[in-house]
Amino acid sequence: MKIPITQPYFDDAELRAVVEPLESGWVVQGPKVAEFERLFAAFVGSRHAVATTSCTTALHLAVVDSGIGPADDVVLPSFTWVATANVVEMTGARPVLVDIDLDTFNVDASQLTAAVTPQTRAVIPVSLFGLSAPLRPIVDMASARGIRVIEDDACALGACYHGRHAGTLADMGCFSFHPRKAITTGEGGMVVTDNEGIAGRLRSLRDHGASTSDLTRHHGPRSYQLPVFNVLGFNYRMTDFQGAIGVAQMAKLPWILERRRQIAAQYDHLLAGLDWIRSPKTPPGYVHGYQSYVCLFAPERPTVGNVAALHARRNAVMDALDGAGIATRPGTHAVHTLGYYRSKYGYRDADFPNSLIAAQLSLTLPLSAQMTDEQQHYVVSTLERITP
Repeated sequence: MKIPITQPYFDDAELRAVVEPLESGWVVQGPKVAEFERLFAAFVGSRHAVATTSCTTALHLAVVDSGIGPADDVVLPSFTWVATANVVEMTGARPVLVDIDLDTFNVDASQLTAAVTPQTRAVIPVSLFGLSAPLRPIVDMASARGIRVIEDDACALGACYHGRHAGTLADMGCFSFHPRKAITTGEGGMVVTDNEGIAGRLRSLRDHGASTSDLTRHHGPRSYQLPVFNVLGFNYRMTDFQGAIGVAQMAKLPWILERRRQIAAQYDHLLAGLDWIRSPKTPPGYVHGYQSYVCLFAPERPTVGNVAALHARRNAVMDALDGAGIATRPGTHAVHTLGYYRSKYGYRDADFPNSLIAAQLSLTLPLSAQMTDEQQHYVVSTLERITP
């Protein structure tokens, strides 16, 4: 049996959707992207949604719109995909890393607050693996100090925090449609915001800084006139092929999320007897979207002192699963251990111990909406035969 780490869910609806831009002749950012934006905004409960080419470019636009540049600091967790820090570096600002809560893999709100200084212009809490970050204390702190909150919600579609969808408490929330996410457009991203001014600036920034979009000009008078360019922008426009796929995926989203939660609950039940693996936790008041089912390998209490030895044992488990045809992955990496950031800022592995432990000992099990009971029981029975 071969079981992938995940797989997108497509059927004839996506095939038919891709044909529509071919037949209409509108293949760049156009009516299908606009429809996708409307559907996405309605689903998460936001006033505006702005599509981009990826979550990375969504984050970059959010950081640029916040006026962040050299001499500014942006606080974010060390345990996250490197793009979260990279978009800050791209503006010349300094990413200030903080540690995480090992129970949730999300940022420790108290450490994030403590890291804020007069040089801090924004904070980027990450809602990792489908679980919202602890937003209320972060948003309250940022509001009191007049700094932006930009949520990295790449994994957080379907995640809720005390009745609010991830991305809707902050100034901006940035989502991903990479193939490993709940829904996909191949590559693609989205920024959500309730602020009309922010939304308008983002739409301009993603389109070279144009004062009006091609779609708007096409349907207006004197469509031959070029737009005005008063700001420096980027080419971060989603194509209408991707928008059409996104529209088709949105119709499936409630079912996809429900299936992921059912499979995750089954994992929780089936893995309860394995004392060397910690299943993901969902705190009270949170709803998990389960972009991934990320466990912690912990046959003993992990520390900085024993993490290297435990890492070797975790890798042996992953090797055994791979040999049985079961794909696994680490959760993500610890940014402070990566070559660029270690070299530039002089980080040591032990500087953010929980992030180090999470990077070295996290274990992602296969999860997709179309995963069968047989496949899931095969994964668990294989784990039960392993002596870590």
